[in-house]
Amino acid sequence: MKAFVLCRLVAGLEQKAVAQMRSIKGVNEVFLTFGSWDVVLTAESDTLDKLSGLIVREVRGIHGVQGTETLVTTNL
Repeated sequence: MKAFVLCRLVAGLEQKAVAQMRSIKGVNEVFLTFGSWDVVLTAESDTLDKLSGLIVREVRGIHGVQGTETLVTTNL
């Protein structure tokens, strides 16, 4: 399973939050963006349950992550 995760960060905590995101096993890429979302990252896992756990516990658990929206991809 693969997903794009849109993240909104707390001002002033961006650098530390991004460094932590990059260290999470299963997070492949982290992009800083401008606009409504501060970061877009790609994450992968074997199952939807594992992917959900990675996002909920690991990404959302980072100090400085204010909110997320997850876009799960599918292979057609």
